[in-house]
Amino acid sequence: MAEHEHTESAEAFLPFALPDIDDAEIDAVVACLRSGWVTTGPTARQFEHDFAAYLGEQDLHAIAVNSATAGLHLALEGLGIGPGDEVIVPTMTFTATAEVVRYLGAQPVLVDVDPAHMNIDPDAVDAAITPRTRAIMPVHYAGLACDMDALLALARRHGLRVIEDAAHAFPTRHRGRLVGTLDSDATVFSFYANKTMTTGEGGMVLTRDPELARRVRLMRIHGISQDAFNRYVSRTPAWFYEVVAAGFKYNLTDIAAAIGIQQLRKIDRFARRREQLAQRYDDGLAGLPLQLPAHADAAAGDTHAWHLYVVRLAPDAPLGRDALIEALSQRGIGTSVHFIPLHRHPYWRDACALAPAQFPVAEACFERMLTLPLYTRMSDADQDRVIHALHALLA
Repeated sequence: MAEHEHTESAEAFLPFALPDIDDAEIDAVVACLRSGWVTTGPTARQFEHDFAAYLGEQDLHAIAVNSATAGLHLALEGLGIGPGDEVIVPTMTFTATAEVVRYLGAQPVLVDVDPAHMNIDPDAVDAAITPRTRAIMPVHYAGLACDMDALLALARRHGLRVIEDAAHAFPTRHRGRLVGTLDSDATVFSFYANKTMTTGEGGMVLTRDPELARRVRLMRIHGISQDAFNRYVSRTPAWFYEVVAAGFKYNLTDIAAAIGIQQLRKIDRFARRREQLAQRYDDGLAGLPLQLPAHADAAAGDTHAWHLYVVRLAPDAPLGRDALIEALSQRGIGTSVHFIPLHRHPYWRDACALAPAQFPVAEACFERMLTLPLYTRMSDADQDRVIHALHALLA
């Protein structure tokens, strides 16, 4: 059977996203279960080693955690962010990016995005910097890197930390370098079920700073002086430990890491397929009243991970966004919206005294955007169903 041959009925529901799991992952999990070591242990360490090796730089520390949210929290905590500090965050993101700032008693400062690619706008960042600003958290939206040259220059000028929310961006390149190897203080990846690779739930913190890496490792398992793996596999008595900080329970299990090791081995194939699907959408949707997503600047050495394929309806489209989502659903096609901007959510609106007029670009994008299905198990015939449905509804 051809790799992308359609095998399901035309009436089968097409989800917005679907993980790509096969016998390699299943066998790895079974082997982990049979080993007797299922929490954080040798497989998690192997996953950390393999992930750092993929990024290809010797001085990188990789620390596996149970979610990207946990990783962002640990990175901010390790950099000393605390009460009274401000951290600049784009409004066009999931709530986790801002909520981790709140965990530490600091204040997230929401800013608008660039209209072309919906990444954080460096000019908006510059305008938001105050004497209390300590860090910038850019989000590589949909899998396309932010303007990191501009953001890192701003950070250097003002003495700010940079923590990249790279939940969408594996593997993404910026100016020829993989996200995760740039000159920020830390980068955090997500391995949630709908991401470009998955461990079910999970994440990874990358940093070149050995002190930050030490702090993240310490705080991810209760702030104890040695981790459980060292204590329980020691051939000599190793019952003694000390709690040296009020830490968290953020470790990744070996069961999840076993999935991650196998997924990582497939990531280049996954990336190629996502690129193919994005190009097929570009070709198939040309001429419809849609603004198609921005592409990476290949001449500059950039690449796009295509975690999401987000279109925006033109003002003259015959259907509005909500009506289009409903019509596609009736045809058995799942979609989503990335994102409802944070300033529209009651908590952030009220806690930060925000109004839509402060975010004109994000407002305009949100009113018109929807995310089409894109995942590596998607066949060409599956994708053609989406394209044909959009032509029927919008042409």
